[in-house]
Amino acid sequence: MTTATRTVSYKELGFVNTREMFAKANKEGYAVPAYNFNNMEQLQAILTACVKSRSPVILQISKGAREYANPTLLRWMARGAMEMIKEMPGGAVPTALHLDHGDSFELCKSCIENGFSSVMIDGSHLPYEENIRLTRQVVEYAHQFDVTVEGELGVLAGIEDEVSSEHTHYTEPAQVEDFVKRTGVDSLAISIGTSHGAFKFKVKPGESAPPLRFDILEEVEKRIPGFPIVLHGASSVLNSYIDMINKYGGKMEGAVGVSAEQLRKAAKSAVCKINIDSDGRLVMTAVIRKVFAEKPGEFDPRKYLGPAREELIKMYMDKNKNVLGSADRA
Repeated sequence: MTTATRTVSYKELGFVNTREMFAKANKEGYAVPAYNFNNMEQLQAILTACVKSRSPVILQISKGAREYANPTLLRWMARGAMEMIKEMPGGAVPTALHLDHGDSFELCKSCIENGFSSVMIDGSHLPYEENIRLTRQVVEYAHQFDVTVEGELGVLAGIEDEVSSEHTHYTEPAQVEDFVKRTGVDSLAISIGTSHGAFKFKVKPGESAPPLRFDILEEVEKRIPGFPIVLHGASSVLNSYIDMINKYGGKMEGAVGVSAEQLRKAAKSAVCKINIDSDGRLVMTAVIRKVFAEKPGEFDPRKYLGPAREELIKMYMDKNKNVLGSADRA
């Protein structure tokens, strides 16, 4: 005999949806950080950094990360994390729990029923009308629970977790007004040249990454003024950590990301949410490799995950203050 699982409201867990977050960011010209996590140390680092820098934050979980952590355990981790930050100096900051790149109505529904305050339904790979139909289906369900929904138009290249595409398809500005009106989404991810993963651009030694298509972003802003825009695949792939990984036995030659200057420019526009995943992975990997190289006899996970967590805190605080402009906005 099975018992139906009770729907858990995100409000019970201490989260907020993204509606007020984005309205404030749009008005004041900054972007809310959306950081992905896969384990306890990443979760601790994200929240510690955002409390210390007084930044609102969106905790992002991909389909793969949710499966890795186990949905039930993840719910209690999230609740524990919110209790943790209440006890920190300064107290809690506005925090959303968001599904990153949901690929089906069923997945979005499950996340909503398990305490997520925001979900993304990514139908960007589908024909336009199918994308609208799927996105609208998720919106109609989510809004019953006051959960916000992110949709996507345009396809990002690259590979990161469950997301994979060989080519970029830029967002067509002419479609955005129709898409937003017919789906009822609360925010829209667009493609202007960012991509998933640590190898975002193919550049030769000494060359810079190509600039983002700010002309597309500006045209989108004209067509849906004041509407929250999202940038995916926006890790900078920080050189210092790439160098550290390579120094201590890794092999990541040619890894290139989006410059901090371009992200700062985007954050001052209608872009209210910037997604960062790869940078967190790179920092953890770099520090763990360093510990293993310098202390080959170390086998206590706390002795290599702990230093990685501390370095993550520094990196996230720097992003909030110097790249996204979200520090002191909580």
